[in-house]
Amino acid sequence: MTDTDFERVRKLIYQRAGIVLAEHKREMVYSRLARRLREHRLTRFADYLARLERQPQAREWEAFTNALTTNLTAFFREAHHFPLLADHVAKSNGPVRIWCAAASTGEEPYSIAMTLNETLGARARESQVIATDIDTDALAKAREAVYTLDQVAKLDEVRRKRFFLRGSGARAGQARIRPDLAAMVELQALNLLAPNWQISGPFDAIFCRNVMIYFDTQTQAAILERFAPLLKPDGLLFAGHSENFSYISQAFRLRGQTVYERADSSSSRSSAGR
Repeated sequence: MTDTDFERVRKLIYQRAGIVLAEHKREMVYSRLARRLREHRLTRFADYLARLERQPQAREWEAFTNALTTNLTAFFREAHHFPLLADHVAKSNGPVRIWCAAASTGEEPYSIAMTLNETLGARARESQVIATDIDTDALAKAREAVYTLDQVAKLDEVRRKRFFLRGSGARAGQARIRPDLAAMVELQALNLLAPNWQISGPFDAIFCRNVMIYFDTQTQAAILERFAPLLKPDGLLFAGHSENFSYISQAFRLRGQTVYERADSSSSRSSAGR
């Protein structure tokens, strides 16, 4: 992979998915895309990239994007967000709708669904978690809803028994999300850079955690502006631990630790009036 090849990769993934690849990601890019070259029996990155550029609608773009997407996730990751979500939805009257904008392999949206079950009881059956991701391979794993026992080991015993079915025989060492919980989560592919999102609000909360770090400031601001009208007036936006939106967009204001609310929300107006 030449310097020119790497720069072409950086340009293409930015145009396609908004992802900014730093210089130190070069070895990662080489390792992941080399598998795609072998799949197509190609020996030169230049030939592979030229093929992509010639065929903007080719299915290989999906594999290209999947290869360069990072999926680091876990059940109840950044655990301080979930009690805040529980307090927020406990005050709701109608059905609750949450958008998880980076579903990855499913741990985050299923954690949200568990929180809704624990908080709302029977009302949780009316609730919905829309879970989207650009990585179709990760979404396929999320749809399977099967995890190793190591992946669920950090959950307390009550949650493991309530929300999982333990595998046996060929499935020994694995655990499956119970069907009633899985039914609350609707998984679909979505590119946050797409001109049209095939989802509609309003949402009680949007989880977009540890995604914006891959975008430049201009892209972050554009996405935040599109999030705001999809939230209910008092809806919450949950960000990742290393993300700060306060100086990027006027659409949101900080409410708590990496939790934001719409700048025009009632709580914001009352705070401004005090």
